[in-house]
Amino acid sequence: MFTQRDLILMSVALCLGISVGHVATAGSKPEVQESALWDWESLTPSPTGVGQVRQVLRAPTATLDQLEIHVTTLNPGQISHPPHKHPNEELVILASGKLEATSNGKTRVLGPGSIIFNASNQLHGVRNVGDVPATYHVINWASPGTLKKNQAETEAKAAELQATGAPPAAKAAPAKP
Repeated sequence: MFTQRDLILMSVALCLGISVGHVATAGSKPEVQESALWDWESLTPSPTGVGQVRQVLRAPTATLDQLEIHVTTLNPGQISHPPHKHPNEELVILASGKLEATSNGKTRVLGPGSIIFNASNQLHGVRNVGDVPATYHVINWASPGTLKKNQAETEAKAAELQATGAPPAAKAAPAKP
């Protein structure tokens, strides 16, 4: 049986341990990505509901809060996700296949070698309109402060939904070929 004194000492020790842990990690940052090389064969594909993805990198760099690179293979007639927007910018380079790309209100069908630039907070999305899988490389970067801004906006939206009791928006179904 613990005495009241024992409980107080354990509580103080626990609080001190938590405080020391926070102080020790408060100033630590994730390691900055250094120069690297990736061989295509070493990038393991992971299945998605609409194709597959090869995750290459997601890390801070010397000049960016985050650099994210992945390669998506999208099955015919599929969208990777409903059109969306975000504060970070991204570059999409189509390696093979045919995509219908929408970016800031403009829609075009693009073939291999085509490049899409999606600016900050502009609606964009892609759909495979070909008969074969389409593979594209995505380079997405968050300039200093962008990740914190994005997190704050997400938290504000979640708080608003919780306060109003409104359900989250339903996800759009993939387009049929």
